[in-house]
Amino acid sequence: MNRDWRLSTFNGALLASYFIPAWTIAALKIWISPIRGLYDRANIAPAMYVSDNLALSAVTTVRLAWLLALAKVTVAAFFVVFLVLIVRESIRRKGNCDEALGYALGIGAFISMASLLAASKVGELAALRLHASESLLLIGAAIVLIVDTSRAPAVKKLDDRVGYPLGAPNS
Repeated sequence: MNRDWRLSTFNGALLASYFIPAWTIAALKIWISPIRGLYDRANIAPAMYVSDNLALSAVTTVRLAWLLALAKVTVAAFFVVFLVLIVRESIRRKGNCDEALGYALGIGAFISMASLLAASKVGELAALRLHASESLLLIGAAIVLIVDTSRAPAVKKLDDRVGYPLGAPNS
């Protein structure tokens, strides 16, 4: 049993287990029926903001819905790539899976923050809570990823300077 999972890797895997199904289902509802899917609970804040503040035609609203669905599927795809990359020990140990996680966190945080702002403008309290929770999850994971990756090379340099391999001196 390998115990070399960094905190950011474990946190990213937990986030992926939430965002992959939740955002894929929300995107599929938009792809099946764009207007009805846009007014689903997971997408209601951007839909209400667009309908209240912008005078868009039905075709433009459908395009906006498809764009939102594409963005959510892109985030889910980056989380899937991250999960595939952490399966291999050599990739996970070097931290090469962090790029896919970073993209997923960055794009996802942008979408959630934009939806949070839209929910606050239209006064939709349930959507505000949902998007605030998602934003906090994504931004918190990004902070953990930044702190966790900046600490790893310093530990390796210290171990190299002392002359020990990455393990303990008695192993």
